[in-house]
Amino acid sequence: MSHAPPPRPAPERRPLHVDLRAAADLLGCVLAGQSLAGALPRLAQAGGWSPAQRGAAQALSFEALRGLGRARALLQAVHPKRIKPAELEQLLLVSIALLSTPAARRPAPGGGEEHQDAHLRLRASAPDKLPPYPDHTLVSQAVQACALHAKTRHARGFVNALLRRVQTERAFAPKSPLATEEAIHNHPSWWIARVRAAYPEAWQEVLALAAEPAAMTLRVNARWGSRADYLARLRAAGLDAEAPDAPGLAHALVLRRAVPVQELPLFEAGAVSVQDSSAQLAAWLLQAGAGMRVLDACAAPGGKTAHMLELADCDVLALDQDAQRAARIGDTIARLRLPAARIAVADARRPGTWWDGQPFDRILLDAPCSASGIVRRHPDIRWLRQDADIAALAAQQTELLDALWPLLAPGGWLLYATCSVFPQEGADQAAGFLRRHGDALALAAPGQILPGRSPERDGFFYALFAKRSTA
Repeated sequence: MSHAPPPRPAPERRPLHVDLRAAADLLGCVLAGQSLAGALPRLAQAGGWSPAQRGAAQALSFEALRGLGRARALLQAVHPKRIKPAELEQLLLVSIALLSTPAARRPAPGGGEEHQDAHLRLRASAPDKLPPYPDHTLVSQAVQACALHAKTRHARGFVNALLRRVQTERAFAPKSPLATEEAIHNHPSWWIARVRAAYPEAWQEVLALAAEPAAMTLRVNARWGSRADYLARLRAAGLDAEAPDAPGLAHALVLRRAVPVQELPLFEAGAVSVQDSSAQLAAWLLQAGAGMRVLDACAAPGGKTAHMLELADCDVLALDQDAQRAARIGDTIARLRLPAARIAVADARRPGTWWDGQPFDRILLDAPCSASGIVRRHPDIRWLRQDADIAALAAQQTELLDALWPLLAPGGWLLYATCSVFPQEGADQAAGFLRRHGDALALAAPGQILPGRSPERDGFFYALFAKRSTA
């Protein structure tokens, strides 16, 4: 006797104005200097948000942050005076960013009660997918969102009138007074200047790509099985993916649509991880073999540590100076059913507090950086960083390189990596290191990787150094 599968639970039905208010609160946190990654779980817990509501708020705030420069310019055009309270300005910025999304990315018109009553049915782990909505729905729902906060209840008429004015102003020409660089490219002016100076032929493409959601890329656990086997499992589950044909990406798969990790076959059993293709190059470049002593100097949350252990039975020491983040390294290794690594909470710049005096055969330094290469995934980064941060981060990277180099055995390799597109954290840093260390030899490495679609990748920098046997 056959039994039909149990019916799926009905999707959560929730009006858009609830999620607009939540997204405005998230934007307010970012404008106050908090990361979205930190603000989201805190607000979700305080507000009792369901996973679907959390995903919807994240999706809307992502889109608002991707269009914040444009939204600020349009708000200034239709209302030059400062808007108070801050909660009202935040709601307006989210709504204007959504109203003024470029035509190529604007959701198709839809309508009526379907959108107002059950607008967002997003899954918590697929935060970049916005459903269609028409302008009139967005305006009316923004007006209703005013009622959800005591400080904005009085402003419903104002919000309605202002957003309707925005509808007539949103397509500004390049020579319009509105069309500042920040409004056109949706990055701070200092960021634009750095990218333009570094990549005079490609700077606009680099900035434009940051406005698009990033694809979901997987890394198949080599100890579990082959990429072809896992691709077959994906397709059996109704998912499809592309297998990049590029050096170093033998275990990578790019999903055609992002899904929650719980929908990935055998995720909890350790068959697969989520990791961008640029990040997957680290283990391939380092070539840590069986029995080698390996240091992952800034290891949390453990993706690169795990990848090395998937490829070889090496002896890994994984460091991170944040205890909470360091705990995630062990969680990652345990889920993937990998041999244990030694995990320590320590500052890699202070080897005297954690090093046992035995040299390492391989060192991976995935250094703290601006994260300017991953703004597709973290659109708050561009608004949180300041120009002066780059020099401070570069100084920290220099300190790490110089502290770790003496720990490398003669003939050993050190891989320097950052998820940055700024040369100060990439090519300039590598050149300075070679000038300071005469016993360092530069090996073949990708150097600067710019964000791209063919293959799908984040912005990254890699430099690989070998230690000469004699200086």
